[in-house]
Amino acid sequence: MAAAASGFLDSMNVQPAQPAPIVVMGVSGCGKSTVGRALAQALGRIYVEGDELHPARNVALMAAGTPLTDADRAGWLAAVAQRLADAHALSPGVVVSCSALKRIYRAQLRAAAPHVVFVHLQGSQALLQQRMTQRKGHYMPASLLQSQLDALEPPGADEGALTFDISPGPERIVHDALAALATIQPPASAQR
Repeated sequence: MAAAASGFLDSMNVQPAQPAPIVVMGVSGCGKSTVGRALAQALGRIYVEGDELHPARNVALMAAGTPLTDADRAGWLAAVAQRLADAHALSPGVVVSCSALKRIYRAQLRAAAPHVVFVHLQGSQALLQQRMTQRKGHYMPASLLQSQLDALEPPGADEGALTFDISPGPERIVHDALAALATIQPPASAQR
């Protein structure tokens, strides 16, 4: 985020009602990393970049424009789930960015960290495409956006995800997410 955004985050004094781990999810180009880092900074938590946990084979497939299958994602999701569980157990909290496109993927992450809160970022295909085309240094080509949109199973009402439109930009999303997170009541087993 820009320097102006850092000042914005420093001015925030919102604390969540619980130390639940947070997964910022959505298709490529939605801003998972930017929002995830900002939430972690605002909450004083560890940040884990899910893209960095992909094995080299997955990165090579995506860089070549080949969509990942469930089998391709299996080891990566296991690594994300393990980092989520480890970081949450050893710290006051963690924020992880992970596409978590399918309900079954989110169930796997929830099994590793039962009180996880999903922050789902969504936007129009045109905006997502524009963002992917403009970003530099990422292995995921814009040509794979459609495959991600096709795979996406938006969180159901029973999953309790917080969903935010990306068009207002990261500062507004972080502000609104912090406010929403502050209202979540922890299960008795999650209270410290």
